Amino acid sequence: MTTLLATRSLCATHPGRPLVLSEVDVDLRQGVRVAILGANGSGKTTLLRCLSGSLEPVSGQVMREETVLRYGRADLREHRRDVQLVLQDPDDQLFSADVFQDVSFGPMNMGLPVDEVRDRVGEALALLGAGHLAERPTHQLSYGERKRVAVAGAVAMRPRLLLLDEPTAGLDPVGVSQMLAALDRLREAGTTVAMATHDVDLALAWAQEALIVVDHTVVQGPIDTLLADADLVERAHLHLPWPLELARRLGLAVRPRTMDEVVEALGKGVSESTSTR
Repeated sequence: MTTLLATRSLCATHPGRPLVLSEVDVDLRQGVRVAILGANGSGKTTLLRCLSGSLEPVSGQVMREETVLRYGRADLREHRRDVQLVLQDPDDQLFSADVFQDVSFGPMNMGLPVDEVRDRVGEALALLGAGHLAERPTHQLSYGERKRVAVAGAVAMRPRLLLLDEPTAGLDPVGVSQMLAALDRLREAGTTVAMATHDVDLALAWAQEALIVVDHTVVQGPIDTLLADADLVERAHLHLPWPLELARRLGLAVRPRTMDEVVEALGKGVSESTSTR
């Protein structure tokens, strides 16, 4: 499986602050859904900024496949063709008068022909379930719509890897469902997604792997394994997702990720109990 982006011995901080991340080694592989988890201030956004190229590490490397990231203008422009970051607050990224203009900003800056820009904008909005918003003034969008349009602006660049900082934060249940459906469509279209989130239940149900930011470093592994590690979860100031906590309390020898998997595990337990009578 192709590694799209990796870090090696990465150390990072911000001006005037102590070291935020130290000796971080992570691998983001094509097609693997990744949740980035950790407490407020743990370094999740710092990690995302390093991965996107918007923050140069103090030491260590960011690597796109076999290429070490350099920080010249041309190098970063090339990096951002493959890797796009969408920040938590959509208003940090939306600035044009209407949705079409905003989503077209990146492709236009690439110098693409107008027809290709139009195709990219239409494709990105459709993938985000926002095609009907193309002519809407950005100031008339709901918060959830602004979130999806901000993601569409990154998707229009056709990145191989999309980094999202809290894409479901502040959304109501319908908005969360719409965002997750949009992320599924992006995956089917070939874009790999990694997202930072505080919602461990959502992360467990959605992601395949986790990056847990704790004690100034990052622990990577299968998400059900890491979130079942009570000591790691406590050190990271998280909590056990409810499916794993329920399975633990019931003594189930499985790690369910969703309601359906809990019901299935309980059903098997009842069947096995009945068959042994």
